[in-house]
Amino acid sequence: MQRWVGEQVGVRQDPYDCDVAVIGGGPAGAAAGAALGRAGRRVLVFERDHFPRFHIGESLLAAANDVFEELGVMEKVRAAGFTRKWGASFGPADGSSEAYADFTTSPEVRHPQTWQVPRAELDLLLLEHAAASGAEIRQEHRVLEVAFAPDGVTLEVAGPDGKKLAARARAVIDASGRLGLLARKLRLRVDEPRLANIGIYGHYRGVPRPEGRRAGDIRIVGRDDMGWFWFIPISPELMSVGVVLPRAVFDRLPRLEHEALLDRCIAETPAAAALMRDARREWPVRVERDFSYTVRAYAGDRWLLAGDAGSFLDPVFSTGVTIALESGVEAARAVDEGLRRGDLSARAFGGFARRQRRRYLAFRRFVLAFYTPSFRDLFFRPGGAPKLAAAVVTVVAGRWHPSLWRRLLLHWFFFLVWLQRWIPIVPRAPRAQPAPAPDAV
Repeated sequence: MQRWVGEQVGVRQDPYDCDVAVIGGGPAGAAAGAALGRAGRRVLVFERDHFPRFHIGESLLAAANDVFEELGVMEKVRAAGFTRKWGASFGPADGSSEAYADFTTSPEVRHPQTWQVPRAELDLLLLEHAAASGAEIRQEHRVLEVAFAPDGVTLEVAGPDGKKLAARARAVIDASGRLGLLARKLRLRVDEPRLANIGIYGHYRGVPRPEGRRAGDIRIVGRDDMGWFWFIPISPELMSVGVVLPRAVFDRLPRLEHEALLDRCIAETPAAAALMRDARREWPVRVERDFSYTVRAYAGDRWLLAGDAGSFLDPVFSTGVTIALESGVEAARAVDEGLRRGDLSARAFGGFARRQRRRYLAFRRFVLAFYTPSFRDLFFRPGGAPKLAAAVVTVVAGRWHPSLWRRLLLHWFFFLVWLQRWIPIVPRAPRAQPAPAPDAV
């Protein structure tokens, strides 16, 4: 197998083809590549697909703007013409009320206006920015194997023609998404059985949206069975519409084609049915399974996991892309510091790993609570205490580690959620009745 040296083979004396190899060119990999390139490091980004390519996950959080600024890509994102997003609304299945999380209500959110994005366009923009920042991008190059040695990392890579090459790096950042190349190789992945959910979704025209500034905001509609719908306006014409169901609920549904399943879920959810009355489907309906997982370790000797390669949470609070961007930059920062100090050990990456774990657990607390009736009773309720609502909005906007004052308010909020289980401090929403058994095949 030949050595990787860009376009040539066997001419470089340096035992390393790059300082850092990045597996995957999605938001985490592109962010890592851009950050390392801007730091003056030699970085190779291997992406198995050719961009643009379809990917689910269209809604950004306000915290993503901090990453865009750090990477110097903010002006490109602004110029792309993506749908502007200022917050999110949440309401019950019957459409009787709607609570609005306005990112501007939290003083800790520096840039409250963010975007809804077609991922094919955003991901291409970020990957091209990584190249402009100095990263060497190789699309249609699939990493087959990673071998570690005391003095470096060797990647076995298959190019577009199937020809295999070996690339030597000082360290590797795995940003391979849900594929999780290193997590699977090292047997690190841990599923979240309490979040074993199924997503069914498509793109539609003719779905109404609010007037004015809120026209680009995401809308969440709950279901009485603890499932929920998303409505994401990803362009002036298209709305991404999907339903997320707990696996137990999904398994009790009739065995229908994906389109029929989504239609059924819409029809039995009054608020969703009203919004979809005149909708026309423009994309095939897709299904995603088992949204949530984590890992036992986010870093080791000469390797780090970024984005979905490390962990992924149910998409109810749209954390996926923002976490990917943040973790990609943080992985690049950790490797850059390790290279500077000559220490690329797991111990040197301990701060990075702890930060990934803390962020995951902070958002996980909200996601797990979302699938309980008492949380929705309070969360879907319009009005309420402004300071308490602002504390919740801070996290919903992506600021997972707010100030001490807001953390105290969040503790109080979750105490009220617990209390609501036993004492109805606010009116309780309808609870789901047992679903009928699936139709016979």
